[in-house]
Amino acid sequence: MSLTKYLRKAWRKPDKKILRKRMIDWRKGNSIVRVDKPLRIDRARSLGYKAKRGVTIVRVRLRRGGHKRTRPYKARRTKRLHINKNLRLNYKEIAEKRVAKKYTNMEVLNSYQVGKDGKHYFFEVILIDPSKPEIKSDKELGSLAMSPKKRAQRSITSASRKSRGLRNSPVKAPKVRPSLRANRRRGN
Repeated sequence: MSLTKYLRKAWRKPDKKILRKRMIDWRKGNSIVRVDKPLRIDRARSLGYKAKRGVTIVRVRLRRGGHKRTRPYKARRTKRLHINKNLRLNYKEIAEKRVAKKYTNMEVLNSYQVGKDGKHYFFEVILIDPSKPEIKSDKELGSLAMSPKKRAQRSITSASRKSRGLRNSPVKAPKVRPSLRANRRRGN
């Protein structure tokens, strides 16, 4: 077996003591931290990570729990409180959007989960810098550098497409077009 296969097998049941110790340190730090190399090298490589200039890994900490909005304390009628509306984004998508907002010159390639405790989710997000010549000349990443910008904000990353229902094959469950909201309005 290759090293990658062993790493993948090890991450199915990670060592709880080591991971807990790491998460205690992560909680003390900032919510968005740039890291030198990925914690899960096998997962990062499968999602497009390469150890070259222009490719960066960022760890994100997110609060767990419902996405329910807080009750507004300013005057408005009950109808306009909007406290029963839940956010339709998944945690991975939120992490990618926050990172994209902070690192404006970079594009979000993909992300993966590295940990979860009672209060937080931890993700590592792979970023690429489209202006670097190493990225432009790369076969896989070059097309991404030339494509339209702000992938995470426009919800066209893998996690965003999944939450929007675009991942299903047309045979199993076709995506309701143009959107879920438009279909509800149509009465379907």
